Amino acid sequence: MKIKNLIGLMAATVFMMGAFAGCGTNSADVVASDASKDGISIVTTIFPEYDWVKEIAGDAAGVEVTNLLDNGADLHNYQPTAEDIKTIATCDLFIYVGGESDEWAEDAIKTAVNPNQKVINLMEVLKDSIKEEEVVEGMQAEEEEEEGEEEVEYDEHVWLSLKNAAVCVDAIEAAMSEIDTANASTFAANADAYVNEIKNLDNEYRDMVDGATTKTVLFGDRFPFRYMVDDYGLDYFAAFVGCSAETEASFETIKFLAEKVDELGLKTVLTIENSDNKIADTIIANTNSKDANILAMDSMQSTTSADYENGVTYLSIMKNNLNVLTEALN
Repeated sequence: MKIKNLIGLMAATVFMMGAFAGCGTNSADVVASDASKDGISIVTTIFPEYDWVKEIAGDAAGVEVTNLLDNGADLHNYQPTAEDIKTIATCDLFIYVGGESDEWAEDAIKTAVNPNQKVINLMEVLKDSIKEEEVVEGMQAEEEEEEGEEEVEYDEHVWLSLKNAAVCVDAIEAAMSEIDTANASTFAANADAYVNEIKNLDNEYRDMVDGATTKTVLFGDRFPFRYMVDDYGLDYFAAFVGCSAETEASFETIKFLAEKVDELGLKTVLTIENSDNKIADTIIANTNSKDANILAMDSMQSTTSADYENGVTYLSIMKNNLNVLTEALN
């Protein structure tokens, strides 16, 4: 069943539930909350959005945040459940990335039964900064690209730029303050303090890169860090683009990347979180020295509720990525 048809069926279910609930006493569970209610309900699709909202909210009362992808599911493979659609339909603020992987969200938004619902599409917020996916030298192209199809695809991993994060936090704070005016001053103060933290970390990245001995990273994996490396003027080589579904690299790709490790004298081959390291291992095995190490950078595409309940935050992950990048560039 196509995803649009599936969401349409889910939407009908939501509306039917609302109609039946209207005959009883608990209609607030499935229809838009009364305008006089306290607080604000927010639904996010990925961990960075969720953590930004939590930082903006701080200790403010009545802020309820639901993150849909909280079990480690990859955004690229996620399909919403009927319960997810219902949660989106009744919330005050829905935040999603807006890339190809969550096109389902456009249809889910149409199911809204909250007439005052606000929606934030991060890629629309960042429209002047959005980048097309690119296939760089040595990278294994997707099958459709090899066949010459020219449909433009945009890189949706916008949260991996600290500069983008600061812009998104401001946009989210503005929407939250408009919905929950009672907490607006708290939201604004928290957002200002948080954006300062983001900018300070951005400066740490810049200072590190400026003093690094090499300006090139090499990934034996997918490459979702385009926004990050472009922020700091780094060059990169990788096996696949960020949204690739490929898991097996060709001989030509392995050979090219291994030769680049030798040519540039790189001591590190990078991967993303949860990689099995097979491609990275094969690249290193085909180098002359065969002694490069493997380090992982976290793209926050597999973060679980257990992780953030144990204290993992957007900034803690980005700080760890800085540590990994520092080692890779030095």
